[in-house]
Amino acid sequence: MISQPSRTQSSSSWYTGRKLFILCLLIASIFPIQIVPSAERQRPGADGQFSGKQGEILWVEVPVSDSQADVKGIFLKRKIPFFRLNEHAFAGLVGIDMEDPQGEQELSVQVHSEGGTQHFSYAILIIKENYTIQELTLPKNKVDLDSKTLKRVKAEQQELAGAFHRISDSPLWDGPFLEPVAGKITGVFGSRRVINGQPRRPHTGEDIAAPTGTPVLAINTGTVVLAVDHFFSGKGIILDHGLGLFSMYFHLSEIDVQHGQSVQKGEAIGKVGASGRATGPHLHWGIRLNGSRVNPFALTSLPFKG
Repeated sequence: MISQPSRTQSSSSWYTGRKLFILCLLIASIFPIQIVPSAERQRPGADGQFSGKQGEILWVEVPVSDSQADVKGIFLKRKIPFFRLNEHAFAGLVGIDMEDPQGEQELSVQVHSEGGTQHFSYAILIIKENYTIQELTLPKNKVDLDSKTLKRVKAEQQELAGAFHRISDSPLWDGPFLEPVAGKITGVFGSRRVINGQPRRPHTGEDIAAPTGTPVLAINTGTVVLAVDHFFSGKGIILDHGLGLFSMYFHLSEIDVQHGQSVQKGEAIGKVGASGRATGPHLHWGIRLNGSRVNPFALTSLPFKG
């Protein structure tokens, strides 16, 4: 099954409720792949090509008959770990980065079993997302950095990058993912930001406005891999949910967990604030999936079972 979820919010065209559930039955390498789309969306092309927009997630199910089988995948040179879904299938999450190249790309899947290794290739058409442009005005010292602050920012960027290197062998999550806080979307994923008239990097998460002190919940079970106070993101937390899936919570007023701590889905891990470079109290919620920057609401739409 390859599932292509869409946003559920109304703040962008991304929130249109579009979904695609496609079942791929890999009976043996000598048989063609069968594609069974849901009634919620039109059929893929005659060649069985799958499609997804920049920032989306594909849910991939690979049926297996060998209890000792192992499944691995590669997409745009990024390793895609698979986990056993049940006794008959493995599943994997394929993130389409917000800036992945448009056009047809290959998802390569290998199934290792006692009978040998089977290789499968899927053609995935990456569709350009039409990101919005957001203009912001911030204090000059938060935009034009002096040498000391710039040195600090670079060190903090390296610290953040290092947090994503840990890849556990199994999923830590428990059923469907939650939204961390209720509120108005004030910063949309992928928006091209212009700060004080200067073009900046695209927005890699969703900003959710809420009153200062509002509890921020862990979107699923995981482990705290970072609890820090950085120049741009302020007080922030990164949770590892296993298999290269991480969630980020920035601009907090308080951090209520510590590095290495295990947290449960729905547990309060911090409070909404305006720390770091922020124009008001809100939560910056981000997701990183095997190196891909994806929309957080894509995660909440995946067919995880409770």
